[in-house]
Amino acid sequence: MISGILAAWREVKAIVLGLIGLTVLAGGLRQWRWAALTAGLLGWVFYFFRDPERQPVSQAQDLILAPADGRVMSIELVDEPLFFQAKAKRIAVFMSVLDVHVQHSPYEGTVKFLRYQPGSFKPAFLKDTAENEYNFIGLDTRCGRLAIKQIAGILARRVVCWVKVETELQRGQRMGLIRFGSRVDLFLPPDTKPLVHVGEQVYAGQTVVARWDI
Repeated sequence: MISGILAAWREVKAIVLGLIGLTVLAGGLRQWRWAALTAGLLGWVFYFFRDPERQPVSQAQDLILAPADGRVMSIELVDEPLFFQAKAKRIAVFMSVLDVHVQHSPYEGTVKFLRYQPGSFKPAFLKDTAENEYNFIGLDTRCGRLAIKQIAGILARRVVCWVKVETELQRGQRMGLIRFGSRVDLFLPPDTKPLVHVGEQVYAGQTVVARWDI
């Protein structure tokens, strides 16, 4: 949990320091119920921003990992105009407030495309989230292109990306987070083979979700 708070400190420091201050103030005034409430909220923030170490279930080089924790919402062929500029296979993962919200790189490669788009905050479990705030990351890998789209939801009001164009990423490396319930889409070439099904729980940097056609 502590490593997650440290990684996300810039994003949560106002919340953490504010809750600590309120807890101390309530304790000083002997308002024990308020002190317990704010301490409980502080504990929940630490829990939400937990960042456990992850290891892939297999080291095989043709396997692609989940970019986020959550449940697979859909697996479908879609038009992807930003990076692929062609058809791409999309695996959409919905993250509830109980999931770890740190994203990991699905495969090793170089960041070649990065776009942040401000927008609305429709519920992330809806299919129509084209107008939501998002961050789109395109990678060139030795096997082909892939992309990750971090999408803000009704509770997620902050999409955080820790990589830049030309950043070299290793498979499973941390690359960003989204504050509170949200969604992450993984875009792959049409000939990749999905290894998960709709409704399955996946874990970032650990669960194998697809295989390259190599």
